[in-house]
Amino acid sequence: MRCSKKRVTLAFIAFLLVLAVAVVGCTGTESNSDAADETKSPQATYPVTVTDDAGRDVTIAEEPERIVSLAPANTEIVAALGLLDRLVGVTTFCDYPPEVVDLPKVGDFVAPNIEAIAASEPDLILATTGVQAETIAQLEQLGAAVIAIDPQTIDALYTSIETVGVAAGKPAEAQTLVDAMKADLEEVASAVSGQEQVTCFLEIAQDPLFTAGPGTLLSDVITAAGGQNVVGEEGYVGYSLEQLLIDDPDVYLATKGSMSDPSVIESRAGYDALAAVKGGRVYVLDDNLVSRPGPRVVEGVRRVAEALYPDAF
Repeated sequence: MRCSKKRVTLAFIAFLLVLAVAVVGCTGTESNSDAADETKSPQATYPVTVTDDAGRDVTIAEEPERIVSLAPANTEIVAALGLLDRLVGVTTFCDYPPEVVDLPKVGDFVAPNIEAIAASEPDLILATTGVQAETIAQLEQLGAAVIAIDPQTIDALYTSIETVGVAAGKPAEAQTLVDAMKADLEEVASAVSGQEQVTCFLEIAQDPLFTAGPGTLLSDVITAAGGQNVVGEEGYVGYSLEQLLIDDPDVYLATKGSMSDPSVIESRAGYDALAAVKGGRVYVLDDNLVSRPGPRVVEGVRRVAEALYPDAF
């Protein structure tokens, strides 16, 4: 049975896991102005209004030149759109691409430093929802446009990338990126087509055991890889060994990242009864590839597909 007697503890851990999963104008001479114009997308027209993942309509008056990202996934989207040179502030959790490590830090994912953000003089701030929801009103007082980006599915991620592209003056680049991601996933789908569907379980924490069910990006990654998630309960949920043994997945996946470092799964008490362990089908995944709602999630899908259907690749 599920761990129903530990609802308060599990709810707190679920909050931490969701947190980890989430873990985001020139003046001068004419020649300087012309140089700046060359960096702008010819398709961009301002003002533009976008609807963010918090359901807010946000208007951007002019093409942003100074961008602050308050989530690692947002930073990756900005970089993929070719806008690294406009990033003037990122969180301490932002680590990809490697160039962002040297950028000015404006606090961490949970508690962005409003003073540091203000000092960076941004005209566009890319925040998220959840723990940052209450911060958005404070950020808006800085005079910058604030957009909340928090997609929970791959399709929603496409929309979020397009939203950032429109807001930042790179709609064509955003569309190109989305098209490339879709093409990569179509390649994966084609490779696993015709295979007998494999069931799997995805561990995102060990003590106590936690996983991701429908309605999460992680579960959507499994579906995109052609697999069947044995977890039916929505969201991030606690799981018992008893339930895991009943579900008995063909493949056992586990993420390794800032809040999860799976030990040797095969040596855990009771796990030797699992079909996945008996068959040597236990795989550890890079948390950043499957949990971050950014462009690299397609690589995460491929890694999962390779684990589920090794012969197809």
